[in-house]
Amino acid sequence: MARTKEFDPDAALQAALELFWRRGYEATSMSDLVAHLGVGRASIYATFGSKHELYLKALDRYRDPQLLSELSLPGPALPAVRAVVRRFAAESTAEDRRLTGCFIVNTAVELAPHDSAACRRVERSWDQLETLLRSALVRAQAQGELDEGRDPHALARMLLVLMQGLRVVGKASADPSRVRDAAEQALALLD
Repeated sequence: MARTKEFDPDAALQAALELFWRRGYEATSMSDLVAHLGVGRASIYATFGSKHELYLKALDRYRDPQLLSELSLPGPALPAVRAVVRRFAAESTAEDRRLTGCFIVNTAVELAPHDSAACRRVERSWDQLETLLRSALVRAQAQGELDEGRDPHALARMLLVLMQGLRVVGKASADPSRVRDAAEQALALLD
């Protein structure tokens, strides 16, 4: 007879995500996971696989639920794009988020250069963000908010790189004006 799980795998995965996000992959040991999740090592392995597999599952779970709704609202699209960029800048310099940064950016910096599975997930996340931005910019152009001569694809890529850079600089710098000024200068390119 199969033994029933004595823990909630969904809650454990969320707890693992939070620990990895706060500490990073390399700085999080299996002992740290056991203590933080309150789940035995054997149960973690049986449910999630290795530490690396658990990390990838946590990365798959990580989402920004606001993005789709913010960039897909009916009506003018350019104010929504501006609001998203400004939100990224504000979150990047907020004390409670500054030290943890963005889980995707943290993974890009720590693991993606030498971990193809992590790199694919980072790329997939960036592709999704770029697609949302491009769609909003195409809508803005169709609605007359963005000049016809502008390239929504190139602008979306520029904003993606800016937004990810905001996360990196926000995490490392105690000067929030550096992030805010960069965001505002990039947004001026949409005028």
